Amino acid sequence: MMKDTLKAGLTHRFTYTVPANKTVPHLFPEAIDFQAMPRVFATGFMVGLMEWTCIQLMAPHLEPGEGSLGIHIDVSHTAATPPGLTITVDAECIEVKGRKLTFRVHAHDGIDLIGEGRHERAVVAWDKFGARVADKAKTAKVAS
Repeated sequence: MMKDTLKAGLTHRFTYTVPANKTVPHLFPEAIDFQAMPRVFATGFMVGLMEWTCIQLMAPHLEPGEGSLGIHIDVSHTAATPPGLTITVDAECIEVKGRKLTFRVHAHDGIDLIGEGRHERAVVAWDKFGARVADKAKTAKVAS
């Protein structure tokens, strides 16, 4: 699993311009509470953007058929970002323990640091993961 080039010290930067559909009311459109909130970049989308940056960092270092899953996130979201601003996310791999990787992440919108913290991902073989999910789905159907 994974190439030996996947190690602590690797960094990656990703930029993303916030569209209107990545604001709080779009996070769960069926949630009335979210509909009443300001149209600023949603925390849930920020977390996804941080994950995406880590996925991009890892991609050249994975073997065919491998991917990664987020297993832990511990980040702050400290400033609001309106649509149209460009967010820059920086990720640094700070630890590799077997299949588990830990990243330091931070995001800036060109005006403010909007979030920072740690994120962990686990490297998986997609075929094995897919088989486990299929088994779980079968079990859920039997139980219902």
